[in-house]
Amino acid sequence: MVKLITYKIKNMKFNKIISLVIVSFMLVFSACDSIVDEEYLENSTDVAGVELSATQSTPGGNKITLDLVTPGVNGYWDYNLGKALTDKVTFIYPIPGNATFTFTGTLGSEFFSKTIDVQIDQLDNALDQDWYDLVSDDTANGKTWVFNGGPSPDGKMWWFMSAPGGTENAWSLWWNAGGDCCPPIDAAGKMHFDLNGAANFTYYADEGAAGQLGSFVLDVKNQTLQINNGNILGAEEPRGNPDGLYNIVSLTEDELILYVPTNAGGTGWTWVFKAL
Repeated sequence: MVKLITYKIKNMKFNKIISLVIVSFMLVFSACDSIVDEEYLENSTDVAGVELSATQSTPGGNKITLDLVTPGVNGYWDYNLGKALTDKVTFIYPIPGNATFTFTGTLGSEFFSKTIDVQIDQLDNALDQDWYDLVSDDTANGKTWVFNGGPSPDGKMWWFMSAPGGTENAWSLWWNAGGDCCPPIDAAGKMHFDLNGAANFTYYADEGAAGQLGSFVLDVKNQTLQINNGNILGAEEPRGNPDGLYNIVSLTEDELILYVPTNAGGTGWTWVFKAL
């Protein structure tokens, strides 16, 4: 009798264990099915079906609105002056001529990029003052900048090691390299910025050197200057930024001061230029 009761109890425990195992398997498979359903994505359209729109406030004017017309697509605009993490952006473009703007987004299961061209014939909307300070009011002819000191050591602070960190440390002198002993090899050079059909940056290693053409992006909002396919005067390693990105400490009609918070040598570095 005791053996029979013990057997029944063991049998009941075994059945409960089997039931729990079965339920567990059901939950696992159910959860897997749910995950598969959630991760399965489909394209809402194809790249050809993505419609982009560009509207100018006046015919040929430089106030432009870029818009993603197609619903169900997400992404951002790269309008050359910066990126807008939105489907629609309005801005004042500083460069006459044909401009290409890019929308990058997702169709649902894949990413894509698509461009739209806009012809700018007139700068009928005023630019931010920083643009005029950098390239002059005559934006097509542009402006030339040189070191505000040198080219030989002269005791002035125009190319020097500064404290790392933020732009507030740009004038924290650690070593006056250019003014005391060791100017850069291109201390007698010059840089030219203009908006003649593009944002043009031309570097001259010295007064007689041929110009090396690159481009630039002035980010007024974040106060940075990006040099592409070239670099500023005094960018020799380890002083400058090989990526060509500099913080703007000051930009006026006559003065341009740039800074890197940490260069390859682990310090800050400051450049002081004047308009020629």
